[in-house]
Amino acid sequence: MDNILTTARAQVLDEGRGLDYDDLIRILNLPDESIPDLLALAHEVRVRWCGEEIEMEGIVSLKTGGCPEDCHFCSQSGLFDSPVRSTKLDIAQLIEQARQTAKTGATEFCIVAAVKGPDERLMIQLEQAVQEIYANVEGIDVAVSVGILTQDQVDRLKAVGVHRYNHNLETARSYFPKVVTTHSWEDRRETMMLIKDAGIEVCCGGIIGMGESLEQRAEFAVQLADLDPHEVPLNFLDPRPGTPFSDMPVMDGKDALRAVGMFRLAMPATTLRFAGGRELTLGDLGVEQGLTGGINGVIVGNYLTTLGRPAEQDMDMVGRLNLPIKVLSRSV
Repeated sequence: MDNILTTARAQVLDEGRGLDYDDLIRILNLPDESIPDLLALAHEVRVRWCGEEIEMEGIVSLKTGGCPEDCHFCSQSGLFDSPVRSTKLDIAQLIEQARQTAKTGATEFCIVAAVKGPDERLMIQLEQAVQEIYANVEGIDVAVSVGILTQDQVDRLKAVGVHRYNHNLETARSYFPKVVTTHSWEDRRETMMLIKDAGIEVCCGGIIGMGESLEQRAEFAVQLADLDPHEVPLNFLDPRPGTPFSDMPVMDGKDALRAVGMFRLAMPATTLRFAGGRELTLGDLGVEQGLTGGINGVIVGNYLTTLGRPAEQDMDMVGRLNLPIKVLSRSV
């Protein structure tokens, strides 16, 4: 019997040190009958090093579709024959979306644009949007996700009060060329280092179930842990029509739960957030197992190009599990 859970209890739960690559591989190879014990330990780790609260977040797209990049999982790429078409929201719509997000109990509102990086017009629109949301909506922190940034752009987002910036590494460095060819894994990491150095919270995760090996899944967790992110959005591939990954199988639910436990044991003090694909991969029961097995954040409502669950259902589920929802502590 593999004693990796005993090792993890001593190192991660007691000392707060994440597991290394070799131990994460052992976690991913645990037999099915060990999954409940893994999730129970991951939950203990989460409560000890993050607290009991669940952080809820809503997202809205400032620009959907028409992206020039070729991320093989993404229906927003303008290079694929995808049903997603380019659309834009105006500032008034963003304010209303933020207001509705706050009403669900979420404390984070993320503005996303499908671009490689922002041009000057988009930067001006972002600056205005962030300032207007803070002026008109109480109880919300604003996060942004608009791709690869320059130092000047990072400084400007910091100046208007952007709380957190999301730019995912997406997958392990060794697997990235199988997923994206129009920019590099290093390009993504460099942006997140600029964000970290500016004192903006780092939100950096990715998608699992894109054909990567277990070894690459563990490699990805180690590379994320090296960034020491505040938050890791954990997506599961939802194969999108018209994309190169459209025919990939949906990830097995048990493998997804093993991955949830593995990411928590790699990053004991990080907000690990359920994001896209959780409904398809795990179903309601699996999502509940994740929330009592290491997850401490949830995106509520719909995602960028796929439907999620109604926010009220997620709020009811969190309440049914007796998990407290994080309340925003700073004034806006």
